[in-house]
Amino acid sequence: MSHIPLPHAQISAALALLRAGELVGIPTETVYGLAADASQPAAVAKIFAAKGRPADHPVIVHIAGAAQLAAWAQNIPDEAYLLAEAFWPGPLTLILERQPHVSPAVTGGQDTVGLRAPAHPLTHALLSEFGGGLAAPSANQFGHVSPTTAEHVRGEFSPEVLQLVLDGGPCAVGVESTIVSLVGDTPKLLRPGGVSRAAIEAVLGHPLEHHTNQHSAKQRVSGLLDSHYAPRTTLITGHAEQIMAAAAQRQTAGERIMVLSYSAIQSATYPLHPMPTDSDNYAQALYATLRQLDLAGYDALLLELPPHTPEWLAVQDRLHRAAHHKLS
Repeated sequence: MSHIPLPHAQISAALALLRAGELVGIPTETVYGLAADASQPAAVAKIFAAKGRPADHPVIVHIAGAAQLAAWAQNIPDEAYLLAEAFWPGPLTLILERQPHVSPAVTGGQDTVGLRAPAHPLTHALLSEFGGGLAAPSANQFGHVSPTTAEHVRGEFSPEVLQLVLDGGPCAVGVESTIVSLVGDTPKLLRPGGVSRAAIEAVLGHPLEHHTNQHSAKQRVSGLLDSHYAPRTTLITGHAEQIMAAAAQRQTAGERIMVLSYSAIQSATYPLHPMPTDSDNYAQALYATLRQLDLAGYDALLLELPPHTPEWLAVQDRLHRAAHHKLS
């Protein structure tokens, strides 16, 4: 893959590739994205082919800021500008009624479009120069653990598929953006993420409905499938006692295991990988940890769940979708 050391040269190379209808790996504060010009359906189709992503699964369009909202959405409610002013650039995606010209390749054939302005300075500079929108789901094979470093992205795609990955360092947030739908009478939280539910409700001045799957949301958006963000190694989640019992059973059976402990598990019997005890650092470390352990040849990863409290909502959502087996 191309390696261009200077940010300006990186951005120039990325712009040339994107305008030519090619894919570029881009850093955001949440996870790395696999970007294509959202106005070129053939370029967007390359994202779906590279990821193995279902054609009816929409992608988020990344823009430089609120000034571009009207280029992609129509009948925009005041709440969209309130939330953009409060949280953009940042890890918040708004679902709005799409402009007629927005390609069904981007929207999954729906009448809505997801828009966000990422905060990473490298990608913000890229978007400002690009002028349009970039369709950019996470830069990984569909359903796999999302990438939080450029190296993760390079491990997912061949140089023939992805010529350039902009290296912006490790992602600061580490889990995907919060998704809020502003279509219909009531704003809805569709996916918890880097902006908390409480912070959004404080700006709106009223509670959000929370929909946890595509059926209840009556809308297809990124990251609402029941199985997503999963390592290839079997991931088992549960409370401390359940995890320790499962660890004993699997170790007795001769399996090679790793226990990802939050706080309650302390053991000399099982190999432990301690996870951060605050939600922000846990989120930042989660995907990189799962990817690291995925390469270590374990038969199973057993993860002690962190607390079910509001600040852990995004982490709990990702763990629920990533787990192959849930003990609680």
